[in-house]
Amino acid sequence: MFNVYNLVINLLFGGGGATGTASNTSRYSSILLMVAMFAGMYFLMIRPQKKKQKEEQEMRETIQIGDEITTIGGIIGRIITVKEDALVIETGADRTKLTITRWAIQTNNTSDERLAAERKAAEDERNAQKEQAAIDVAVSDKPSKKRKKVFNKNAENSKVENINQALEDDAGSTSVEDVEKNND
Repeated sequence: MFNVYNLVINLLFGGGGATGTASNTSRYSSILLMVAMFAGMYFLMIRPQKKKQKEEQEMRETIQIGDEITTIGGIIGRIITVKEDALVIETGADRTKLTITRWAIQTNNTSDERLAAERKAAEDERNAQKEQAAIDVAVSDKPSKKRKKVFNKNAENSKVENINQALEDDAGSTSVEDVEKNND
């Protein structure tokens, strides 16, 4: 313990040894290294743990009657009564009732199932939209409206002309020469 104390005092106050810029530099670099190590430990260990605790606390606060939960002891049951700090759950085929505290809940299986179902529904909806877009393109002869910009060489400022109207009027391709003729 005494050696650690001497080491900290020497690092902070530069006690003993050579004086000059080399000792000041090493002292500041040692302090900087200690600060960097603490910051690294915070971001790698402390912060993720706090985030996980916050998520668990939120899960425990949002449980409802009818949710299926798993306790930290591995008991699986359905919530039948919710009180301030305690819950009554029903387990097994014989419907045994147990009273547990909120902090004893490990997971809420019902919310996990809801989340998985919502993700699957969102993915199915995206796939349906992609299929509908592919069918629309295959059925129509014209490509979907696209914006093309053509620089008008005759204009002083090289202003950009939008040719969306030409695409709507003509089912075929529109060339730069056709646009220039229309502008004249």
